[in-house]
Amino acid sequence: MELPSKSLERAVHELSRLPGIGRRSALRLALHLLKQGPQRILDLAEGMEELAKNTQFCRDCHAIADEAVCHICADERRDRRSLCVVEDIRDVLALENTSMHKGRYHVLGGLISPMDGMGPSDLTVDELVRRVENEGIEEVILALSATMEGDTTAFYIYRKLGDLPIRLTAIARGLPVGDALEYADEVTLSRSFQQRVPFETTLQR
Repeated sequence: MELPSKSLERAVHELSRLPGIGRRSALRLALHLLKQGPQRILDLAEGMEELAKNTQFCRDCHAIADEAVCHICADERRDRRSLCVVEDIRDVLALENTSMHKGRYHVLGGLISPMDGMGPSDLTVDELVRRVENEGIEEVILALSATMEGDTTAFYIYRKLGDLPIRLTAIARGLPVGDALEYADEVTLSRSFQQRVPFETTLQR
């Protein structure tokens, strides 16, 4: 379907590149924004420009931050001996909502998934190993989704950290198999975190 405006066509094209947004949905969003008036569109564009220019990745945990070091890593009250490994920033937010983890995080930036072209070198696993070796970490908590990709990534990390003198644990499988961490309710996630188990025991199931 050819649209009556090149500007509308461009907007629809860009919106349709977002995950879960097809061309029909993109057109509906673009028309909705037009109805809201020019200022709403300009506010959205300004917000996106600020996101592009001012956000960065924390040099320690690789979460999204406004400064070189995120507010969690900079917080001296956090337990420096405990490191929770997650897929991305959405999992950090989910776990922070439970108030269960008092330590710091390490964001992998994805999961090992050959189908999606994601291998170990695309993740921050090497940086994780360096942190464990150099920062006095005593426990690494694997808080990854209960999916094949999550299990594969967890096992790879286990192989990389297996010889280091740390306690390697995984959150309990109160999470349904196949579920992403970010979609778990706070009660389920809290119990999974509280009842975490040594990672080796998960390999025997």
